[in-house]
Amino acid sequence: MRSKVKLKNIVFVLSVVLCYAQAATAQDGLKEAITYEELYDDPYAINKLFVHLQPLYAELFATNVNAGFGLGANYYHKDKADFFGNFRHAYARSTDFVRDIAYKNSAVANKPSSFTYMELGGTYHIKDEETDTETKIILYSKRYEKGNRWAAHVPEHTIIPSKVRKVMGARLGGFMYQTSIDLKRIAAEQEVPIEDALGLFPSDLYSHSNQRVTGLFVGGAMSWFKNLAIKPDKGFGVLSDDMMLTTFVDIMFAPSIRIDDIKYRDPNNGNEIRTFSTQGLQTQSLGFRLGIEGKHNRELGWAYGAEVGSRPSASGKGFFVLVKISLPVYSTNLDYGREAFGK
Repeated sequence: MRSKVKLKNIVFVLSVVLCYAQAATAQDGLKEAITYEELYDDPYAINKLFVHLQPLYAELFATNVNAGFGLGANYYHKDKADFFGNFRHAYARSTDFVRDIAYKNSAVANKPSSFTYMELGGTYHIKDEETDTETKIILYSKRYEKGNRWAAHVPEHTIIPSKVRKVMGARLGGFMYQTSIDLKRIAAEQEVPIEDALGLFPSDLYSHSNQRVTGLFVGGAMSWFKNLAIKPDKGFGVLSDDMMLTTFVDIMFAPSIRIDDIKYRDPNNGNEIRTFSTQGLQTQSLGFRLGIEGKHNRELGWAYGAEVGSRPSASGKGFFVLVKISLPVYSTNLDYGREAFGK
């Protein structure tokens, strides 16, 4: 008898909860509609030049884990092409993993190189078109800034019709980088002896070298640009969506991969410099990468990027994952002219 009473109570409670949820849903559905004025919706009206200051990048690279700073730039030439450049450099020895180990442990005379990466390239717009879509706009108001209201507030949003610019392009460019490498480990993994005319390099000593790579990349990219702003009639300021998102895939080819020979001062031979050849080491000239980049069409904003792949390097040491943050990003339309009228 008691079990039946408990079951009835549970059913009653569940019924009340379901009714309350339905009532809440119905109330949400009755929220006042948003009316707004469209200020602009033109994904082709973007700035031409973007300059990125990158205070932080981090790279998990099988050859050399490193972190540092960088610079970047983008230039958009009408609807025909866009061009880009990137430069990255390790902060210091402590954020340049193999270089730091080499300074602390290496027995060779080679000076460890800092990790440095540079690239220049461009994208030809094979297809550049504008289509209709819908955009989700977060309803933000300055009144949420008081206290912790925004942190405690579940953001509302609305969906409005808008335009999006879709660009499909072909990429081409060149790259070069240099880095310290753990030569002892690479030679051991490849089972390649490091020797000169007098014999093998001492196996009980740590050895490093420097790797310099120069190559080309070719690939494809897909971009989505929005440039929209609205002014709701009540309670909200100007709301916008000016995101510029690009994804890409590249094939990388390096005809030049140079690994410096080891210079070693032999204490058993009057500290005479002995040169140990690295020509027997295997390298991989082909690589690839997948990437994504996002930024905003604003005079002052921020951007992000990420890549994963395998770049040309010593054989088996090409895998990398890269993340980078740009803050600030300065952009301009490069239009400094003014109209003049006679009085």
